[in-house]
Amino acid sequence: MPFSPTLNRRSFLSVAAAVSALALAGCAGENAATDIAGKDGGTLTIDFATYNPLSLVIKEKGWLEATLASKGVTVTWVQSAGSNKANQALLAGAIDVGSTAGSAALLARSNGSPIKTISIYSQPEWAALVAAKGSAITSVADLKGKSVAATKGTDPYFFLVQALEAAGLSTDDVTVQNLQHADGRAALENGSVDAWAGLDPIMATAEQEGATLFYRNLDFNTYGFLNATESFLKDKPELAQSVVDVYEKARIWAAENPEETAQILATAAGLKPEVASTVILKRSNLNVSGIPGEKQRAVLAKIGPTFVELGDVKTQAEVDTALSSLLDDSLAVKANPASIKES
Repeated sequence: MPFSPTLNRRSFLSVAAAVSALALAGCAGENAATDIAGKDGGTLTIDFATYNPLSLVIKEKGWLEATLASKGVTVTWVQSAGSNKANQALLAGAIDVGSTAGSAALLARSNGSPIKTISIYSQPEWAALVAAKGSAITSVADLKGKSVAATKGTDPYFFLVQALEAAGLSTDDVTVQNLQHADGRAALENGSVDAWAGLDPIMATAEQEGATLFYRNLDFNTYGFLNATESFLKDKPELAQSVVDVYEKARIWAAENPEETAQILATAAGLKPEVASTVILKRSNLNVSGIPGEKQRAVLAKIGPTFVELGDVKTQAEVDTALSSLLDDSLAVKANPASIKES
């Protein structure tokens, strides 16, 4: 399902009208029927994603539903297939709260999307460069003149950009095939591309089946950001607080129950148990503080100039302004997991 999510102004405007329908159709059989925008005051529309294990725990446990039922609020879940899709849905008002990588959140706000980061859901090593089983590619330098699948506007894409730069190359030295994450893996397997900027848990499955993660670098991965629209934060602050409270509850639970968290991921994503365990136990720090702050700001400050170099944002001033206003810790600093009811 190719899409060009560089998330610049033109792409924002062109996709906004279509994304509400996309969100409804793309939730893979989940409950996304009716009142998708949550405009009646009685609905919270929130995403879940296989790259956000805490969202899967919350959805599985039914904690939001149990907590908000007494307030007459209905919870509607919409699946995000990637940070770019979550950003599109947030921009269109198709969801109130969505999961992205930090890099994607900054790019979106730099291009005018009215979002704020209200919680941090993980510190993952979820991106790496992947070669097919038996490939002669063993280093980033080997990518010169080759084709690489990557989902623009997401952490794996910016991982690729940083990896190329570290090797003295740029995106001009490769052919980037802009494919959604699952399609990127398929292209690698069928030989349509030489390499893939992968994303877990899809990447962990490919690795288990013989693909090689030939370049890894934790520092080139940004944090998992939970974002909300500014209108939602303004109009429904108590509901927004409940979302952050439930994420704090899920964070504590997941840190204490990593094996069960892996099983929830395996079931939700259709993964083998050993693959899900690799993602949760070896490549995800779910015990990270949920409060957005200086650590995340420092990581984004390093990657921000890349947006301008690639032409995804016009000026560094726009990136700087976005970075100065993106992170909102007001809800996370007073998170109260005890306020969340068991289902």
